Amino acid sequence: MLRMQPFETHYPTTIDEAVTHLENLQGKAKLCAGGTDLIPNLKHGLHEPQAVVHIGRIKDLVTLEETADAIEIGAGVTLHNIAHHPLVLKYVPGLATAADAVAGPQLRRMGTLGGNLCLDTRCLYYNQTYFWREALGFCLKKDGSVCHVVQGGKKCVAATSNDTATMLLCLDAEVEINDASGPRWIPLPDLYKSDGADNLTLLPTEILTKVRIPKAKKNVARKEGFAKLRHRKSIDYPMLSVGVRIDLKDDKTIESAALIVNALAAKPRAIKLAPFFGKILDDEVINDIAALAQKRCRPLTNICDDPDWRKEMVSVFVKRAIANACGTHR
Repeated sequence: MLRMQPFETHYPTTIDEAVTHLENLQGKAKLCAGGTDLIPNLKHGLHEPQAVVHIGRIKDLVTLEETADAIEIGAGVTLHNIAHHPLVLKYVPGLATAADAVAGPQLRRMGTLGGNLCLDTRCLYYNQTYFWREALGFCLKKDGSVCHVVQGGKKCVAATSNDTATMLLCLDAEVEINDASGPRWIPLPDLYKSDGADNLTLLPTEILTKVRIPKAKKNVARKEGFAKLRHRKSIDYPMLSVGVRIDLKDDKTIESAALIVNALAAKPRAIKLAPFFGKILDDEVINDIAALAQKRCRPLTNICDDPDWRKEMVSVFVKRAIANACGTHR
């Protein structure tokens, strides 16, 4: 049985109370909402906080509402509720699909949107018990100075696994960050950096509290699609996830589009699709988009699957994501 080290627990009921706890603890605390990722990591000794601040009782974090030009979702809304909520299904169905692809039903009923967006990076040499890691000599991300993925590497390459980020990045989402000075909004891409040891720009005294997703323009037909590669459909983290958003004009040409490939590196990769704007979304264009994505992605041995095979799968799953967006089957 894996036992956690002792820690204090705090149960704030407001965002301000939670921020105060984080300020007082100055980097010695971990936030917990659903706990589906944090608790296993605590048992493996991957985090050793002095305290855990449980934010599951904060009512302001579980709102989901429509504004004139956006959908706003509290960071504490569960993945299950996002996958089935009428507003999400109506305005951002791609997000509903991505949320419904996370883990299994039990975990989706506990796991939250904010927790998934802030999910710790994962690596074959990191997500192990303390004794496993000790026998290997630890690694750059925790307790060591060696990267076992990249020989001689000085930068951690642990990969993201957050499926909702894959889709939200396509949708030009913003996130609300709260600290002692109050709330502020930042573009979702600014939340991430390319360092597997710590891939979030959040400070230890900050909390992600809300997500805002702009609605599609009224003069375009929006297509959203998500596809995920994993061994077992019911529970596994992604070996690869792809999100796509395509806005089509009346003449079926592409007005704008976004493509995100995730779970390969510490930061989700955006594939620039500007060269395809103005073109009709036919099989030739879809094949060209898939080929471009495959060319831009370079998987590593940071998870237990062959990186060359995962690279080949990039084009396959880009095509599947586009097919899902357009309502066709591949």
